[in-house]
Amino acid sequence: MANHPSLPNAQYRRFESFKEFEELFDGLIPQTQAVIRVFDRTLSAAWNSAARCHLLKQFLRENRVNRLQVIVHDASNIARELPRVAELNRDFGHAFKIRQTPRMAHHVYDPFIVFDASHYLHRFHHAHMRAAIGKHDVENARQLIDRHLELWEVSSALSLASPSGL
Repeated sequence: MANHPSLPNAQYRRFESFKEFEELFDGLIPQTQAVIRVFDRTLSAAWNSAARCHLLKQFLRENRVNRLQVIVHDASNIARELPRVAELNRDFGHAFKIRQTPRMAHHVYDPFIVFDASHYLHRFHHAHMRAAIGKHDVENARQLIDRHLELWEVSSALSLASPSGL
């Protein structure tokens, strides 16, 4: 790692706890300055917590160029089970985009979240909680950003703009 282009204080640590994953996610939101890129099979119930939605709302309000880009294989639970996420998407539709992958991309099985261009959370498989956090790790964050871009390009935009009757 001597020629690793990451920042001098790059950190990488593995862990195996859903609770820790969610806590790390919420802890990294306020540190983010421009963009949060998410890829997952579906959004968990933790996305609907008042605390997380408040953090995401603060992030989106902080700067008009801030972006939250979410890609999921299955978005069917968002309007039905995650009303706070749906509301956030309606209120910040210009900055909070949700896309759904086509069936041909469902072989991608490792969820990740990239905060700006140097911090990330990466689960190695959606069915297991083996994960890693990287901080100030530009090289590995770049690889995840590139994968996010590839998925973004083949995915379809979703609109939660109409009220769901909640």
